[in-house]
Formats: sequence, structure tokens, C-alpha cells
Amino acid sequence: MKILIIRFSSIGDIVLASPVFRCLKKQLENAEIHFLTKEKFKDVTIANPYIDRFFYLSDNLDEVIEQLKGEGYSYVIDLHNNFRSIRVRKALNTQSYVINKLNIQKFILTTFHLNFMPHRHITTRSLDTIKPLNVFDDGKGLDYFIPAHEHISDNDLPTSHVLGYVGIVIGASYNTKKLPVHKLQELCSKIKYPIVLLGGKEDAENGNTIASVDPVKIYNACGKFKLNESADLVKRAKLIISHDTGLQYIACAFNKRVLAIWGGTSPKLAVEPYYGTKYNNSQKAPYENILVNGRGLWCQPCSKYGKKKCPLGHFNCMEKQDIDLIVSRVNEMYQ
Repeated sequence: MKILIIRFSSIGDIVLASPVFRCLKKQLENAEIHFLTKEKFKDVTIANPYIDRFFYLSDNLDEVIEQLKGEGYSYVIDLHNNFRSIRVRKALNTQSYVINKLNIQKFILTTFHLNFMPHRHITTRSLDTIKPLNVFDDGKGLDYFIPAHEHISDNDLPTSHVLGYVGIVIGASYNTKKLPVHKLQELCSKIKYPIVLLGGKEDAENGNTIASVDPVKIYNACGKFKLNESADLVKRAKLIISHDTGLQYIACAFNKRVLAIWGGTSPKLAVEPYYGTKYNNSQKAPYENILVNGRGLWCQPCSKYGKKKCPLGHFNCMEKQDIDLIVSRVNEMYQ
């Protein structure tokens, strides 16, 4: 039995869909799992043992479709449900199961701030797509696998950070999902533990500015490591502080405690940190959502993806974040 799973992007969304690969592979006898994603996201799943074959979309979807036609799939699991994935489904002309993206509910929430979301996490809705195959959530949460050659060593970290640190993910795909640099500087100055700043090359300059607050305590790793090496830095951390971005969900896959900082997006969009029903740590809660006033603002979320700038001009969802509260949570959750 061959099954094709489609999820083109992004890092976080692919990680949030990871239980689907595992549950299909482990619960269906002789299942062969294929995965179609964008080529630029290949590193996210390259070491996933539950995927038997990969197909990558670069520019030419027609070429990929021709490759897929020769596979003879029994089922297509569409976890993206956009124009491109619909084209693939129609071309393959086989039984398909499609995620409910709740686009209408999200539009109403982000436009009129009326919440008709069913309070069903995106990972749970991804797993809902495979229930017709008698495959069910095993409760084990998210997966992330780092290739053996992409682990970091102690030599990649300052000696002061080898025994433990707070990982702070400073980047995100859109500005309204990120704490401003001055707020991150304040946060880092008040945390008493070693800190590793995490992000891509595009975050390196901001990382240098933030690290200048205390260059000994703060190590700027932004842009110095590839994705899977950054994932290993997440795995080594005692605690992760993150915006709504991919490394947040990678942290969940490693059962790391997370302080999730919300700006232009919101947990109301059913994308908060996810650990599965079998998460077992009786000592500490696995995560906390950090919003202004603990509840967020009336204008939040303003977008399901984030925006380049605050549509109202004030950016209160991030500018009014209580840094002292975040620091107190760090002190409670760090171990």
C-alpha cells in the first residue's frame, strides 16, 4: 500500500504534521509512505524514518506530477489543501483525504475578531484526515529527527554554555510575530542564565545587537548553523523562548519546555505548542503562552500568518509584553 502525503510548507507546519507519518507507518501493515514538499524544506524530514521516499517541488509542478503518476498510490493525504495540492490530487485521481484548514473561521477571527474556531489543534486536525484508514492518534506528540552528521559538539558552544542555557528564538517569518530588538535586549539583560540566540542568517545582525547587552552571557548563534544543527541547539537547551515559528515546534518534538511569545498571531488559531496526550512530566508544565494581560488584545490575532507591520500602527501585542513576567516564568521553568 503506497500513501502520498502532501505538505509543501513551512518548517513549523511540517513538524506539526509529523504524527501523521508515524501513525500511518506504524499502524498500517506494509504501508509505504511517500512525502511531497518544497525542496527548500527537505532538511525538515530528511532523517524521518517513517518516510520511505521523498518528492521535492522546486519550480515545475507538472514535472513532479508526472513522477508521481507512476507510483500507483492507494491514497493521497493532503495536509496543505491549496491550489497546487489540489492539482496533484486531481492528476493522480485516487482516493484522497484532505485537512480542514478552517479558512472561513480564521478569516472571521482575524478580520472581525469573532472566534468560531472549534478549539481543535492543527495537529489533531491533521490526524483526523487519516481516521478513515482506521489510523488514530497514538498520543506521542511531534517528531523531529536530526541526521547523525548534523549534531553539534561541545566545542561549538562557549564553555560557559555547555552545561545548560536558555535558547531564545529571535526570528520569525513576519515582523508582527517578533519581539522588537529593544524588548529582546531587556529580556536577555534580566535573565540570569546563559543564553543562546537562535535564528537564521537574516537574524544575525539583530542577534549581534541583542548580544551586545552582555557578550559573555549571550551567545549569538544566528546564521552560524544549519537548520538541523540549530535543532540540536534547541534539543540541548534547558528551556526555549520562541515566537510563533518553526523552532518552537521542534522544541515540542524534543519535549522541551517552551515559553511561546505571541504577537500578530495567537493560540486562538489552534497552533499553540503541542506535546501529545502521553507527555509525562509531572514536575513542570510543558509550555506557557505569553500574551499581553495573559489574554491578549482585542485586535489579536490580526493575521493567520503574520504581517510586515502592525496594521493599527501601535504594535501593542509585542510592545506591551511584560518582560518581568517572562523572566519570572524562566526562573520557574529552567532546570
